[in-house]
Amino acid sequence: MEKEVVAGVTYDRDQAKITVIHVPDRAGVAARIFTPLSEHNILVDMIIQNASIQGYTDLTFTVSRKDIREATRIISEVVQEVGAEKLEVDDNVAKSIDHRCRDDQPLGVAARMFETLAREGINIMMISTSEIKVSCVVEAKYTELAVTVLHDAFGLGNES
Repeated sequence: MEKEVVAGVTYDRDQAKITVIHVPDRAGVAARIFTPLSEHNILVDMIIQNASIQGYTDLTFTVSRKDIREATRIISEVVQEVGAEKLEVDDNVAKSIDHRCRDDQPLGVAARMFETLAREGINIMMISTSEIKVSCVVEAKYTELAVTVLHDAFGLGNES
């Protein structure tokens, strides 16, 4: 029998997702976007940059809901300065349905996670991985269901 590698599943509803659309893909733009947030003590967690197409990309990241107004104000100014197309904000998300993996071997964890969520009709909005963790952002209304089915899928019981 395969050794179970998932130690737990957690979630965080105190999140909002910000996407900067059609960002010029050139050196220094990411620094221009994230430096003002840092200067205002706004913690950015997950950051996803799409592949560049014809010199442009989309950049999505999460911040705490308590920081969403200030982050939106700051990034709105930066969007114009860097020549991005627009800004989209979604504060109806839950971040980090995290799988903390034992022994630094998350083999098959992501695939099982994605299959489990798909069976329940839960769309994954963002994915981030590391050697010991797989994190997703989903609509907030699916948080409890996602945690429950992932606990079941990984044999963790139903405690959250």
